[in-house]
Amino acid sequence: MTARKNWQFHVMLLPGLVLTLIFSYIPMAGIIIAFQKFIPARGLFGSQKFVGWGNFQYMLSMPNIYQVLRNTIVIAGGKIIFGLLIPIIVSLLLNEVRNRKFKRTVQTMIYFPYFLSWVVFAGILIDILSQKSGIVNDFLQLLGFKRYFFLGTSSLFQGTMIVTDVWKNFGFGTVIYLAAITGIDPTYYEAAAIDGAGRWKQTFHITLPCMRMIIVLMMVLSLGDVLNAGFDQIFNLYSKTVYSTGDIIDTLVYRTGLIDAQYGPATAVGLFKSVVSLILISVSYLTAYKAFDYRIF
Repeated sequence: MTARKNWQFHVMLLPGLVLTLIFSYIPMAGIIIAFQKFIPARGLFGSQKFVGWGNFQYMLSMPNIYQVLRNTIVIAGGKIIFGLLIPIIVSLLLNEVRNRKFKRTVQTMIYFPYFLSWVVFAGILIDILSQKSGIVNDFLQLLGFKRYFFLGTSSLFQGTMIVTDVWKNFGFGTVIYLAAITGIDPTYYEAAAIDGAGRWKQTFHITLPCMRMIIVLMMVLSLGDVLNAGFDQIFNLYSKTVYSTGDIIDTLVYRTGLIDAQYGPATAVGLFKSVVSLILISVSYLTAYKAFDYRIF
């Protein structure tokens, strides 16, 4: 009966369900390539040679595979940690701003980069981080520091990827946390103020505890991306000079599969990443359920 009353909402879900089916579930049939010596001319369901775990063994024998895994975990881990902390801090600071016009202006400014694709944003970053004419290096030189090649120095590349990713995406998280803050019952603050609690105590004893569930949700969703360091960003900003610290699983899959035409090993790497991500997000959800009594469904 409820479904009949809300049929319009179910119809609204159809485009998303169809797109998810086409681009997420149907392509799962290609997982079989991970266990084959795949030759495209024979077709996906043609007479391909079955190699079992051979592609996975080949993957683990790659000379740079452990360096790639380390790079992926470091970059993705940094993005997850700072991608959670920065939006929380900024949302708490914006919540204290009483000038609505200024508050909305800041929200718009920090949210705008989120709408840019990495192709566009990477072009902007290449310009502002340029060693010769970038505004960041001009500012550093003004302060007496030397000019740095942020996108071409291995020791700086991972930090640059983390900072630029947080810069691009923290506006989205800030809006989510601000929405959670506005949903807090104002009588809590009034009662705390009567008891003599200042703004800091109200933040730590009211605001943050009331934001706990949305913080847990964002944490659970982000932990599934531990092996997803951001192909779009890395691909548009890295070069051979920073492979030692910038090469990640997704870029390795791209080069192995599309450039070297080794479809079996590339699919094996992608499947390995997907399975590990599934395990991590399942464990994080179970932990959230046991520790915080949090449920998504």
